[in-house]
Amino acid sequence: MLKALKTYFGFDTLRPSQEEIIQTILRGEDAFVLMPTGGGKSLCYQLPAMMLPGLTLVVSPLIALMKDQVDGLRANGVPAAFLNSSIERDEQRVIEAEARACKIKLLYVAPERLVLSGFRQFLKQLNLNLIAIDEAHCISEWGHDFRPEYRNLKSLRPDFPTVPIVALTATATERVRGDIIRELSFEKARVFLSSFNRANLRYQVEPKRDTFDRLLVLLKKYTHE
Repeated sequence: MLKALKTYFGFDTLRPSQEEIIQTILRGEDAFVLMPTGGGKSLCYQLPAMMLPGLTLVVSPLIALMKDQVDGLRANGVPAAFLNSSIERDEQRVIEAEARACKIKLLYVAPERLVLSGFRQFLKQLNLNLIAIDEAHCISEWGHDFRPEYRNLKSLRPDFPTVPIVALTATATERVRGDIIRELSFEKARVFLSSFNRANLRYQVEPKRDTFDRLLVLLKKYTHE
């Protein structure tokens, strides 16, 4: 694991929560991961993707996010690609052929694509080892940026009963977590909840008066920091 971590991502060690999540995935178990932004969620599925023999399917809601992730992975020598509306049909055929030939390790798609019966048939032709659902709070109608197509992801389980699923988010109240677990039939999934406490941040609440003048004072105070 550490060799793959160093080779593809340049890190020498994992955070304790990351290692436990990755070990859970490698054992073939489902996992729900709540981790703050910057906590290393992506690595929790990207590293096992490189250790498993087949392909990892990543469900992501934004084209820009897919491109950013894929560009970063390719820069590290990881064979990754995305399929979305920004790609011409000829290029999509090339990517699909590469996926069938096991030349791609991570394939990013939008949830809307999974609704298409033709795409589901395509997935069944692949050696699919892992399904990662990013921004999983979109599954919940109480989550931010609700995407109805995310609620259709529950059909992945009957289509791929032996493939582990990991759902990841940085935004989930207890109510949203319950929605996600129910919608994905995640009753047996391992749940990982990381602390959102940042030791380097201090919070202070003050009455709102003379706001503009007080902002000027703060700006002058921290001008050189």
